Amino acid sequence: MIDLKFEDCLTRLEQIVGQLESGTLVLEDSLKAFEEGVALARHCAKYLDEAERRVELLLKEEGGLLKSEPFTIEPDDER
Repeated sequence: MIDLKFEDCLTRLEQIVGQLESGTLVLEDSLKAFEEGVALARHCAKYLDEAERRVELLLKEEGGLLKSEPFTIEPDDER
């Protein structure tokens, strides 16, 4: 598989889901789309796993212990 960016894979995966849900594809085209979708989903999962490992490495403390902090989104300043 070509090394696509995560966002590109996700966009294509959403397109495939839309095609499959529409019910307009013939069986052979549905199978091809499904195969492509499975490959894209696996690629996305691999990308997310790698991103999680990178984040964990960044969050490790000096002693090698993983520092756990809750993730919160700060609201934008409303002006």
